Amino acid sequence: MKIPLGLAKKLLKLSSGERIPKSQLSYSAIQGMIDDDVIKIKITGRSKKHLFVPKPENLHNYIKNHFGINDLAKYVKKLEEGNLTRSENVEIASNSKLTRARTFKGFPVNCYQPIEATLNNKPIVIEPREGLFTFIYDFEQFVPNADVTIIGIENSENFRYVEKQIYLFSDYKPLFVSRYPQSKDLREWLFSISNKYLHFGDFDFQGINIYHNEFKKYLKERSTFFIPGNIEALLKSNGNRVLYDRQLNSRIENITDDGVSNLLSLMHKYKKCLEQEIFVK
Repeated sequence: MKIPLGLAKKLLKLSSGERIPKSQLSYSAIQGMIDDDVIKIKITGRSKKHLFVPKPENLHNYIKNHFGINDLAKYVKKLEEGNLTRSENVEIASNSKLTRARTFKGFPVNCYQPIEATLNNKPIVIEPREGLFTFIYDFEQFVPNADVTIIGIENSENFRYVEKQIYLFSDYKPLFVSRYPQSKDLREWLFSISNKYLHFGDFDFQGINIYHNEFKKYLKERSTFFIPGNIEALLKSNGNRVLYDRQLNSRIENITDDGVSNLLSLMHKYKKCLEQEIFVK
């Protein structure tokens, strides 16, 4: 059982000799401590009840035995700081699952040419390797060179075979990032750097929604939706009418991006959508 931060802070005050109105400690755990004489009740005036701890060592032993908390002060401090590692959870509370410590954070990147960057203030080069991705864990300290364009890819096949899509991005020095595993890490990282962002997703209503709601909304003018020059011919010859009909109700309204607006017009013209896997050649 986990003790919430608010209760832990009050218990710490009690252990330091403070008295706290009983009305501020309406937790089931407190009643157990009262029943076991760890916490005492003192009535002042006609009806005011205050709680106090006559022997702090008894409270610490009770918390350790019942909740596995080895050091109440450290427990409070770490919960206030947040982002506990599993080892810290074990140290302060004998419980690696005390908080939802994220075992993995970050995101994978891929490239088809060497990409220079800094990681933890040290220069690195991300090299293309057949069948391998680079996983960026300390993304907060990862900064690609300014001439690098970040290209976000939705689908796994396109991300796996970036070297088969060189013909699409000859005007860029690209570092490809995967939207999966889904978390806020990628977006937070993009927001923290100055590089331009190019979104390469499916040419359908859901793909446009993802771009606008997860990226354009936050990155503003730094983000662009990738649209190849031959998109009309591809929609006409390879588009999917079933996909168009299935997603029509999820279409986004009031598009101000000229490129995306023109894409939507073409999708409505042919009543088709296009999945990005068509570009893997």
